[in-house]
Amino acid sequence: MERRIAIIGSGFSGLCLGIQLKQAGLDSFTIFEKSDRIGGTWRENRYPGSCCDLPSMAYCFSFEQKTDWSRKWSPAPEILAYLEHCVAKYGLGPHLRLNTEIAHARFDGEAGVWLLRTGGGEEITADVLVSGVGQLHRPYTPEIPGLDRFAGERFHSARWNHDYDLEGKTVAVIGNAASAIQFIPSVAKQVKQLYVLQRSANWMLPRNDRAFMQTEKWLFRHVPFMARLYRWRIWLRQEMMFPIFIGARRMARRAREMALAHMHAVISDPDLRQDLTPDYPIGGKRILISDNYYQTLVRDNVEVVNGGIDHLTEDAVVGRDGQVRAVDAVILGTGFRSTEFLVPMSVEGLNGRRLEQDWKDGAEAYFGLTVPGFPNFFMMYGPNTNLGHNSIIFMIECQTQYIISCVQQIVARDLKYLDLRQEVMDAFNAKLRTELARTAWAETGKSWYKNEAGKITNNWSGSTLRYWWQTRKVDLEAYQQVSASG
Repeated sequence: MERRIAIIGSGFSGLCLGIQLKQAGLDSFTIFEKSDRIGGTWRENRYPGSCCDLPSMAYCFSFEQKTDWSRKWSPAPEILAYLEHCVAKYGLGPHLRLNTEIAHARFDGEAGVWLLRTGGGEEITADVLVSGVGQLHRPYTPEIPGLDRFAGERFHSARWNHDYDLEGKTVAVIGNAASAIQFIPSVAKQVKQLYVLQRSANWMLPRNDRAFMQTEKWLFRHVPFMARLYRWRIWLRQEMMFPIFIGARRMARRAREMALAHMHAVISDPDLRQDLTPDYPIGGKRILISDNYYQTLVRDNVEVVNGGIDHLTEDAVVGRDGQVRAVDAVILGTGFRSTEFLVPMSVEGLNGRRLEQDWKDGAEAYFGLTVPGFPNFFMMYGPNTNLGHNSIIFMIECQTQYIISCVQQIVARDLKYLDLRQEVMDAFNAKLRTELARTAWAETGKSWYKNEAGKITNNWSGSTLRYWWQTRKVDLEAYQQVSASG
């Protein structure tokens, strides 16, 4: 008997799974999306300059290679358009339920089904539940004294106010990480004065972006082997960076030298150089990529405020340097609540077991995919599956095949459910924690890879090749198999 599958989220993860389910002949699925449009993080992030931090040719599905990207590094609107193309081409429209947020999920062990409740109170039943909400979907607003008292314009980069005219304004940007370095160059060109409040510096390498030539596009389109070869070249080059994160000192030193050379080629002021030089190992936080961020910082109308913000008044930001700087607007480039994963949805498993309670010390899951006590529940881009070096699309496709294999086993064996064994989870997690303790992420203080207690909840401890190898087949012995027939 075919199983009903509920997928939460219509970003890369949810759409990838939906497409591959159809390809596998499993059509009984629904993709629930809280918004009125698909796209996930590429729908949410519409700030000026938003683009991918991985080369375009690798930032698409391997089974639906886009060959006409405008640039080597794709801008956000193109990525969103690509996802909408995939929905249309693979007929996912009838499977989509937009404007439907899943607020609560509870597993009924007797019936072997998930009971879902939407934000509007509707009850939905599914045999298999998959979360595809990812790690970067809830904007993070830090608790800054005076933030609510500030009387000027204020918004988060993921909730950009396009109706607000920045021209001629004095603006403060709080934050200087992945999103901020993309929109700051655009903002600086419009405003009278820009203050960049930097809490800590980031390691940065050049993007070396450019438009694709027409001859390149022609080759990619008419010689498919060239597109595949180009994609695998990107993957291999990125994969070769992984040793930097696990203690390869020579590679780390070389990467550090490249980053400093990139900065010094633009920044001549020794004090600013010092402010922009990180005090943690390269790779300890996300390595940023930009061709125009440093160039923006040397503009006459831009000032870097090192140490970050102390508080706000009604009309000014006060840095930790004690200086008061009057501003018209504040833009928060403070990232996402990356370690909370499924929040605000609550998930209840067998015998009233609550996922938020299991994760009170930090989220963890078997290959980021599933957890004991929550049968037939899977996650995509879940705990410890983020990368510091390569494409998350690769990981998503690995997870997709694993989940489909599990569903196929459930159908073929007429199972009520699969439930991960606790001892398997414990052994996996012990090995993972030992490996993570040896990484550059563990040597670094606060980062979005860690929760408040310092537990690394986001990153995978190995290479993408290893992740593929270990998830290519489902080990059914790792699961308790409960038959539907009793």
